[in-house]
Amino acid sequence: MAIVAITQHASAQYSADAIRFSGTQPGSTSRIKALGNANVSVGGDLTSIGGNPAGLGFFTKSELSITPEFNMNKTNSVYLGQGTNSSRNDGNFNNASVVFYGKLNKAPGEDKSKGWLSVNFGANYSRTNNFYQNTSYGGVNPSSSIADYYAVLGNKALDDGFSLGGYLEGWAEAQKLIYLTNGRYEATTTLEGTQSKNIVSTGGQSDLNFSFGANYSNKFYIGAGFGITSLRYNSTSNFVEDNYQYIGVNKDFVSTYTLDQATRGNGFNGRLGVIYKPVEMVRVGATFTTPTWYTIDDSSSEGLATKYSNERTQSDGSNYPLTYRLRTPYKVAGGISVFAGKLGFITGDIEYVDYASTKLSQSSDYDFDFSGDNADIKSFYKGAVNARFGAEARLTPNFMLRGGYGILGSPVRNADSDANTKTISGGVGYRFANYYIDATYMHVQAKYGQYPYEIGELSPLASIKNTNNNVFVTLGLRF
Repeated sequence: MAIVAITQHASAQYSADAIRFSGTQPGSTSRIKALGNANVSVGGDLTSIGGNPAGLGFFTKSELSITPEFNMNKTNSVYLGQGTNSSRNDGNFNNASVVFYGKLNKAPGEDKSKGWLSVNFGANYSRTNNFYQNTSYGGVNPSSSIADYYAVLGNKALDDGFSLGGYLEGWAEAQKLIYLTNGRYEATTTLEGTQSKNIVSTGGQSDLNFSFGANYSNKFYIGAGFGITSLRYNSTSNFVEDNYQYIGVNKDFVSTYTLDQATRGNGFNGRLGVIYKPVEMVRVGATFTTPTWYTIDDSSSEGLATKYSNERTQSDGSNYPLTYRLRTPYKVAGGISVFAGKLGFITGDIEYVDYASTKLSQSSDYDFDFSGDNADIKSFYKGAVNARFGAEARLTPNFMLRGGYGILGSPVRNADSDANTKTISGGVGYRFANYYIDATYMHVQAKYGQYPYEIGELSPLASIKNTNNNVFVTLGLRF
């Protein structure tokens, strides 16, 4: 029997989560991260396992590597003219890869440089998204109170014929933050309340990839692979308002709205890729990645607590479990690399991600209507273009210097250029015998706006700049 999860209004922003879980980036080695994550046409790097599998055809030896990372996250927020800073540091295991070289035998006397020369197989674990972040903002609001938001919810419930009991707007009425007058709900609060919001999020997304790549005449390379994906997302947030209630008890109060979310999911995807060398110094590549089909378990809980001066706190809350299905966007990418012999190369990729094609649907165990969320996805999100560029210079036979730059297009419709995520990276590499070590520093910066509550033109906006400074180190062995 299907379970009715939420009948009046959703406790979680499922459309926003759908886009959040669709924004994965290539799981790559330190070398490719130093190149701005440009990898479509480079070939011969373990990143090809989860990127363009055709690149596996370039291997002439078996190889394995591991890549740990250290992340330093900082968030700067401006809300109602007041600035707030938050930060956190975390370490993670980013990538572990292995490829097995499979040379194809040729008949005696047959040209060993023509035809199918090798079929190589690879497997890896790669981290594709990171949700670790602390965000805080606050200020004095001269224009609205969060009680105005509860009144909007209450009036919508009246218009839709729902009872307020057991929901956020019902709790707000019971805690005397809103009241019914002339058939409509209004806030009981004054303006100039002090507001603050704190959000702590953790988790990430990862892939377990299996791929093969084949080499035809050292000219044409083709590959395919599939991935088993997983996601883990936890978020705890609270919005606090210190204000005065002028209708009812006529006292100072502190109101706290909390929203906790724990999300787990598993899915699968596939990819196809090709690389072609029209001349020896040029490589042109393309790859297609299918959508990822997820089954997601979400457990969200919200609560409202209000304490008036010299009175006991009133508190209410509910849990909202839901299992649903998510189809992320497909991705298509093309790239070109130009080599200067053994001196190095430059490379660039262009990738298109159709965020507007993201779709939510109900599972067999829960009866929930996602039509509103899917309409929001089509209305508020769009296809985005990601551009990545990089260069590698071999300064000595054993030492390489690398740099890269990337622009990840915003999925938000009508977003300005400041909403794009920008990456700058640099790194070094050293080869000795059958071993190598690569180290990369990557700076990632994103800007976005967040409304703690929405009531039309008076909705307060927090302007947020999130900065990640990441260090990656890859240790590798050829055998």
